Amino acid sequence: MYLNTIQATNGSRKSAKRVGRGIGSTFGKTCGRGHKGQKSRSGGFHKIGFEGGLMPLQRRLPKLGFSSRVKKYSAEVTLHEIGSLNLELVNVEALRLANLVPSFAKHVKLIQSGEITIPVTIQGLKVTSGAKASIEAAGGKIEV
Repeated sequence: MYLNTIQATNGSRKSAKRVGRGIGSTFGKTCGRGHKGQKSRSGGFHKIGFEGGLMPLQRRLPKLGFSSRVKKYSAEVTLHEIGSLNLELVNVEALRLANLVPSFAKHVKLIQSGEITIPVTIQGLKVTSGAKASIEAAGGKIEV
């Protein structure tokens, strides 16, 4: 086989419609566009969703909800999860290694759920007021 002998299979490439070739061709005069109207004109088109001047569906329906851009990169960790780690220093990297937060998490918040008995140092995490009180009562500290 040579490059100059390669051919398309019969029927795989349709020949282009030749319009404006007289009455007998069925594509003469109006060339299959019908009579008058926006679609018959050259350059005649309308934008997607246009309903002929009617208020389009996407504008009739109410707008719903809100999706936070920060939520995708945020995670929550509970006190009893921190207590089960048995670490002295808890930061985002330590939580990633323990598979408590996903690898793409940038903002991690520590919430009070359960109890903590060991003293830990929290570094670079956001902490709720209840969780802060529990950590300090157990002898730990929070570094911002």
